[in-house]
Amino acid sequence: MTPVVSRTTLRYMVKFQVSAIDRTFAALADPTRRYILLRLNDEPGLSVSELARPFSLKLPGMMKHLDVLSDAGLITRTKTGRTVSVNLSPGPMQEAMAWLQRYERFWTVSLDRLVALVEQDGEP
Repeated sequence: MTPVVSRTTLRYMVKFQVSAIDRTFAALADPTRRYILLRLNDEPGLSVSELARPFSLKLPGMMKHLDVLSDAGLITRTKTGRTVSVNLSPGPMQEAMAWLQRYERFWTVSLDRLVALVEQDGEP
């Protein structure tokens, strides 16, 4: 059965603008992109070819990943001659960490309650 979407819902979906933090989390959802960010953290300024080397990706596939990271603001690219160097851009990651830290206390409280419940059940 195909779900029915009302015209109002469809208009809302079309007008909906993706926020910067949404782009950050969407970019981080892919393991290849997370690995690219880890490599750039360890080896800033790698060329696109150097980044693509450990993957079984062709250059167009790597460029798509880099476009997603760039659109999210997580990387910057600099062209010198024919070489494109890639570097991390920490701003969006810092915003994502700040967002996560706002909710950390809720997770911590819930986990503390779970630990207390498990420890309580373990007593005779």
